[in-house]
Amino acid sequence: MKKITSKKLSSIPLDIKSSDYKKFFSEIKDRIVQARYEAYRSVNKELILLYWDIGKRIVEKQKRLGWGEAIVEQLSADLQREFAGVKGLSAQNLWRMKQFYVAYCKNEKLSALLRELSWTQNLCILHGAKTVEEKEFYIKTCIHERWSSRELERQLDSALFERYMLSMKPRTIVAKTKEKDPLAHFKNEYFLDFLGLQDGFLEKDLRKAIVGNLRQFFLEFGRNFTFVGEECPIVVGGEDFKIDLVFYHRELRCLVAAELKIGVFKPEYVGKMQFYLEALDRKIKLEHENPSVGLILCKDHNKEVVEIAMSRAASPMQISLYKTEIIDQRLLKRRLHNLPLPEGKKD
Repeated sequence: MKKITSKKLSSIPLDIKSSDYKKFFSEIKDRIVQARYEAYRSVNKELILLYWDIGKRIVEKQKRLGWGEAIVEQLSADLQREFAGVKGLSAQNLWRMKQFYVAYCKNEKLSALLRELSWTQNLCILHGAKTVEEKEFYIKTCIHERWSSRELERQLDSALFERYMLSMKPRTIVAKTKEKDPLAHFKNEYFLDFLGLQDGFLEKDLRKAIVGNLRQFFLEFGRNFTFVGEECPIVVGGEDFKIDLVFYHRELRCLVAAELKIGVFKPEYVGKMQFYLEALDRKIKLEHENPSVGLILCKDHNKEVVEIAMSRAASPMQISLYKTEIIDQRLLKRRLHNLPLPEGKKD
């Protein structure tokens, strides 16, 4: 076989528009992004381990030697003098490291997950979530959804844990992402406060506001959603029909048809949604995809009406409520507290 010399190689003109070069460039770019991400994860894990170890050592010395609170102030002053310019060594942060260790030292399952979050995210959960169950919920969901610190703060402020538990009534602490039931990926109530809608808005206003705020919308609904289109046209029997919003759920591997209603749920919405889902499956769904799922978002509903309307529905669909304003967290906590405990749980 004849060798290609470097001279001959250099004489081959480079076509930067060719598919070979584009693929090569994409591979290198992805590798750089991956390396940077892995480097960040590695550094972050070491930082969390360091903070955990400092908190642990402070606790152990206080217990063994009887040192009081002054140790934290003194240690901080000495460390900052020794490591001038290094951030994170303030007395306040050392106190946080101690609290961090105390909060999770008896929970091996959660302590192993803490390194997947940044220090800022860990602090948000440490101070924003009260119970162990609540902390577990936010830790696992933050990792799964890949929330930023700002996104995590919003979910804490909007009392996602209480809303989720009230929605599940309460079946489980953390959402199962691999359940067979596709409706397990949907909540009974969504908060759309980020849309900034004024009183008297119409369905088209709601639709336009969602499309204009998709990033926040996916934060509330989950990152596995991708946007397909609004008022998606579908032709059946020569007639034109439009579905308010259509999404694709990557984990469920199916289309999701969403109908938006500004009033109370009506039984006829179910029949209309079943028609849309069947049409999507026959005309749009790809062979390898799963059957389409429907989501009807209403401002209010009568539970008995919903139950009867859904009792013979053949297609998988979820009837969910939406709120355009955040409910007082104290009210949500009271509602959650008044729920009957699941079997096997005791006070």
